[in-house]
Amino acid sequence: MRLIHSLTSNEIGYQEYIVTQTNKTKLEAVSSVAEARVEEEIAYLSKRHRVSPAIVREIIRRIGTSERSAVEREIRKGMARR
Repeated sequence: MRLIHSLTSNEIGYQEYIVTQTNKTKLEAVSSVAEARVEEEIAYLSKRHRVSPAIVREIIRRIGTSERSAVEREIRKGMARR
């Protein structure tokens, strides 16, 4: 015989609230570290390819990823058009 506990919508919302509150500080710490890494990557790419950081940010926004190889590919495509 199996017992099934059904959660009401209030209980589910409460559990999500607890998880959100406990992970919020961890996420803030992780996000600040991740943002710093992204900014370092943007500075590196802009210096390496001699373009402004704003162009690198625009490319990242347009392609939807900050993966280095994809961003460099897009920079090379743009340079070929000039």
